[in-house]
Amino acid sequence: MKPLPSNNSATATSKRRVPMRLSLRAKSNLDGYLFISPWLIGFLLLVAYPLLFSFWLSFQDITNLRQMHTTFVGIDNYKDAFVVDVDFGPLILENFGNLAMDLPIIMVFSLGMALLVSQPLFGRTFFRAILFMPVVIGSAFVITELAEQGIGAQTVVRDTGELEDALAVYIGEGGLVPLMTLVNRIVFVLWRSGVQILIFIAGLHSIPQHFYEAARVDGASNWGIFWKITLPLLSPFILVNIIYTIVDSFTEPFNTTLEYIQEKSLTGEFDLHYGAALGMIYFLIIFAILGIVLLWSRRLVYYIGER
Repeated sequence: MKPLPSNNSATATSKRRVPMRLSLRAKSNLDGYLFISPWLIGFLLLVAYPLLFSFWLSFQDITNLRQMHTTFVGIDNYKDAFVVDVDFGPLILENFGNLAMDLPIIMVFSLGMALLVSQPLFGRTFFRAILFMPVVIGSAFVITELAEQGIGAQTVVRDTGELEDALAVYIGEGGLVPLMTLVNRIVFVLWRSGVQILIFIAGLHSIPQHFYEAARVDGASNWGIFWKITLPLLSPFILVNIIYTIVDSFTEPFNTTLEYIQEKSLTGEFDLHYGAALGMIYFLIIFAILGIVLLWSRRLVYYIGER
């Protein structure tokens, strides 16, 4: 007669047969890693080594460029960027000023266009294609050629000397230059709004329609629906567009800081070590801005199903 299995062995067997179940958050995380895996593989294969090499080079001094002989100098290159170099700091501040002008315009314009082309209007597919066309044809070379031909420079306020004189009377000479700079940047700012419009359109289509139906039954106006339903549920897409716009602003073809870093690295004495240090500082500044945005958005971004 065979002995009956003990409770411990039966419990162990049942534990082995229970399949592992992942929580909803774990499944969402796995889906996210799956979607970013192509970028992650490309980063490891193509970007990681040049980035690490630039970081190492920023602490060196190249004594022989042909044979790539270097000498370790510590943080001297970083000190020179803030103490000796009188051009790098003002260029960074100029980028901050351009970002402060571009970001609100791009976000408001993109959201407005996305709301417009999401309506059941005749030819909305055509208008979507028109709004996204600058992204398709707007390479750095094309935009540079357009700028050299005068497109975007004094486009809106061309030949308006009398208008400038009248504006100077009301806002003063000190406020006239920033106003004209803002107006002249509008053309290229709107040119860079195609991706943001597409993201907002996707966000609008992701909002459940029964939210709007319930709000209309309760007597909510279109203005109230926008502020109470549309805008909060679009907050994740607003965050994505803010991050994208910040990165795009710091890497656009007309970025004077990038031109300065390339000039220091690839012209004159080919100061690759100093250019690497400037690049690392520039990268850390962008990274810090994105970190601040992410921390600031934690209490403002609303995800359906988490709250």
